[in-house]
Amino acid sequence: MATAAVSTPVKSHTGLFSSRTAGGRMPLTPSPRQRTSTAVDSSPFTPDKQSKSIYNGNLASHFARSSTHRDSPKSNIARGVSTPRKALELGVSDFALTGTGLAKTPSSAKSKKGSLRHKANKTTLTYAADRFIPNRGASSAIANVGSSKLDFGENKRPKSNGNEGSSVLASATDDAISALEGLSLNDDETTSYSRPSPNTVAYQDSLANACGVNLNTRILQFKPAPPESSKPIDLRQQYNRPLKPANSSAQLRRRIATAPERVLDAPGLIDDYYLNLLDWSSGNQVAIGLERNVYVWSADEGNVSCLLETSPDTYISSVKWSGDGAYVGVGLGTGEVQIWDVAEGIKVRSMFGHDTRVGVMGWNKHILSTGARSGLVFNHDVRIAEHKVAELVSHTSEVCGLEWRSDGAQLATGGNDNLVSIWDARSLAVPKFTKTNHKAAVKALAWCPWNMNLLATGGGSYDRHIHFWNSTSGARVNSIDTGSQVTSLRWSPHYREIVSSSGFPDNSLSIWSYPTLVRNVEIPAHESRVLHSCLSPDGQMLATAAADESLKFWKIFEKKAGASSSSSSSGSSGKGEMTKQMSIR
Repeated sequence: MATAAVSTPVKSHTGLFSSRTAGGRMPLTPSPRQRTSTAVDSSPFTPDKQSKSIYNGNLASHFARSSTHRDSPKSNIARGVSTPRKALELGVSDFALTGTGLAKTPSSAKSKKGSLRHKANKTTLTYAADRFIPNRGASSAIANVGSSKLDFGENKRPKSNGNEGSSVLASATDDAISALEGLSLNDDETTSYSRPSPNTVAYQDSLANACGVNLNTRILQFKPAPPESSKPIDLRQQYNRPLKPANSSAQLRRRIATAPERVLDAPGLIDDYYLNLLDWSSGNQVAIGLERNVYVWSADEGNVSCLLETSPDTYISSVKWSGDGAYVGVGLGTGEVQIWDVAEGIKVRSMFGHDTRVGVMGWNKHILSTGARSGLVFNHDVRIAEHKVAELVSHTSEVCGLEWRSDGAQLATGGNDNLVSIWDARSLAVPKFTKTNHKAAVKALAWCPWNMNLLATGGGSYDRHIHFWNSTSGARVNSIDTGSQVTSLRWSPHYREIVSSSGFPDNSLSIWSYPTLVRNVEIPAHESRVLHSCLSPDGQMLATAAADESLKFWKIFEKKAGASSSSSSSGSSGKGEMTKQMSIR
């Protein structure tokens, strides 16, 4: 079956598109010219002469421009029924492209003879069309001509009678003729076309079903429409959305300062992981041991005073404030333990018993616990002359971590032997639990303020983990791999968070949520490893001391609005209460 070649409209020398149209291609706009009637007995696809048949030779040759006609430069490019130019007779009538005005052309009998017939029994519908945007109503009939698979005979001519499909073909041709005759370039003019016959509609439907084409789709749609959303669009969810992820709680969206509030020099700070040389009292005073001296800095007044200076044969190995903030315990490299009255600036008493340096201390009311390099832990009752009341034996190496629970019922100790021992204050003969999960020295110990049975422990550079223990059952409930040496741990009294200070390689501060164990923020704190940390009595400020000989203060746990503060009142009256309750000999 021969396929007609398709030619696009060509430019005429006047700058407008010519009226010649390719087979099956829709012209730009309908013609306002009067339609002509076709002969009843003529076939729609029969040309004037056999030699001029469009089915002989190249179809494009019949669309060629006539060499015998020359347009005037000011012609309207209007072609009527009597145009001298050869008209395309592929089942269509002459039509015109209207320019600036009407052109008068002589009548042509030949053109009338070849014009096609109209069907009188068709209903005419009127609609407005755009000249550049195709629409299915105007082009459906033309598309049928190109897609109807014409039934050609042996002589390359269409079968017009006595064959199957002839009536469908003739009906489709009539629809195409009617659509082409109603085309015009005038946008304001209404366009009319003939309603397709039932045979054409049936053929369209069957052809569309066979090709899988929906006749109601847009012509210039190159891809299917995107799927509709199954959920309604609510923009309020966008402009009400917080900057942080949805799973972040309100406390994580608070502002955490990453710069220190204050920086003080700490010359002579010993770079030793196993010592504890920094503590903050309930009276808002900071004590720090620098080689042979202990200095006290008042956070309220901002002044610094030297509390003591040791002999040249020893050094300061640990400092610890009493619960009321009136006294400070000082451990020396010789194993001596001294107690100083800060307000008076005098030494109250000295206690002996350790043969090696005392690297860590902890107060529980009138009991002062001290841990030494030998691995022994002594409990001293500072009210009596025979101060040593208990000896705790568990560690085989230096004790570098020691922390009493707030109610005084349990004591936790950590040592360079990688052990964590949890002691019951009522029975100190043996530890209640001994944990061996750490792979390095355990210096960082911290009891949770809102859950007394929760203990956090941090390991050294070969461990780099924080473990959380249930001190009642001895079970490990959580763990964090910090990726750095853990030198200290401090729980926040205002938030369910814990801050860890890091040594090698990060030298930073990390704030972790509990129990999610999500790192909320990491602050690059010092140039060298952070050795010590302590919280202010109101729980808002964290002080850190590092091997770079600097003391920095960070406001990382700013108190929530409306929270009550009782630390200042207790700190102001603590000394008097302790004096009444006990006397230090």
